[in-house]
Amino acid sequence: MRYGYWLPVFGGWLRNVADEGMEASWDYARRLAKRSEEIGYDLTLIAELTMNDIKAADAPTLDAWSTAAALAAVTTRLELMVAVRPTFHHPAALAKQAANIDQISKGRLSLNVVSAWWADEARRYGLAFDTHDDRYARTRDWLAVVDGLWREPMFTHRGSHYTVEDAIVAPKPVSKPRPTLYAGGESEAAKEMIASLCDAYVMHGDPVDRIRTRIEDMRVRRDRLGLPAMRFGMAAYAIVRDSRREAEAELARVTDVHASAAGYENYRQWLGNTQQDVAPSLAEYSVSNRGLRPNFVGTPEEVRERLEEYEAAGLDLVLLQCSPQAEEMERFAAQVIRRT
Repeated sequence: MRYGYWLPVFGGWLRNVADEGMEASWDYARRLAKRSEEIGYDLTLIAELTMNDIKAADAPTLDAWSTAAALAAVTTRLELMVAVRPTFHHPAALAKQAANIDQISKGRLSLNVVSAWWADEARRYGLAFDTHDDRYARTRDWLAVVDGLWREPMFTHRGSHYTVEDAIVAPKPVSKPRPTLYAGGESEAAKEMIASLCDAYVMHGDPVDRIRTRIEDMRVRRDRLGLPAMRFGMAAYAIVRDSRREAEAELARVTDVHASAAGYENYRQWLGNTQQDVAPSLAEYSVSNRGLRPNFVGTPEEVRERLEEYEAAGLDLVLLQCSPQAEEMERFAAQVIRRT
C-alpha cells in the first residue's frame, strides 16, 4: 500500500469549521510536503479549482500548477499528482508545462485528469461548460494531444475539440513512457475513457466490497482492451485515536454540519453535475469525496485492519484527508504507516 494525502490548497477539508489551523498558503504547503517525505508518505494530490469549493467560493485557494512547480524544487521523493481540467488548459500548453515540472522533479510528476463539474466556476471565468458525456469526449481529445506531444518528436492532431500541427515539446518528461495519468469517475462514459486512456483509477471513498467490485470491473475493461494492469487509489478521511470513544467524539465533531454552511451551494452543483453510484448524505457532505465511507475511524489497530482489507481487494493507494492536516498526518504516520 502507498500512502498519499490531499494537499490542503483550500485551507482545510471541513465545511462546518471555519479555521482548521491549516491556511491556504505556500508556506504551509511547503512545510507539509517536506515533512511528509520524512515520515513515510509517498504522494500528494494537488487539487485544482480557481475558487474554493470547501470554505466558500470567495475564500483563498492555492493555484495547483505553480504550487506543484515550487514543490518539485523543494522535495526529493514525493510524487506530485496534480489535478488538471481540460477546459482550463489547452493540451499543447499543458503538455509543455507538465514536461518541464517533471524535469524539475526528476520524474515525480503525475496527472489527475478531472473532467470538471462546477458550472458556476466555468461561467465566472468565461469558459464553456460541456454536458456530462461531452466533457469526457473533450477529455479523450485532450489526452490524445498531451500523450502525443510527450511521446513524439513532432506531433500533429486534428480532433473534435483540439488541433495542433507539427507541435513540439522538448525536453520530454523524465518519466517513461510518460507521467502516470490518474482519473476517476463512476459513469459509463468515465470508466470507458479511463480504462482505454489512463494508467490508474482513483475512486471516492466507499466500503471495501464496493471498491473490490469497481476494481474488478476496471480490470475486466483493461483485459478486454489488451492493455497493461492499472493501479487503483481511493480517497479517505482518517481519524486515528487511542480509543474508540475518542475517535467517535471526533467523528461527531466533523460531521456536525448544516445546509447553511458556506460551501453548501457548491456541494449541490457537484451532485447535479456528476453521476455517482450513491449520493453522499448531508452528514457525509461535511467531508469531501465520500471520505468517511471507508471508515478509517478508530484505534490504530482498527484502521490498520481496514487498510489490509482494502489492500486485499486490490487497492494500492490511499489519498488521505484529515484535520488539522499536519498534526493528524504525524499521528497517522507514527501509529499506522510505521506499524504496517
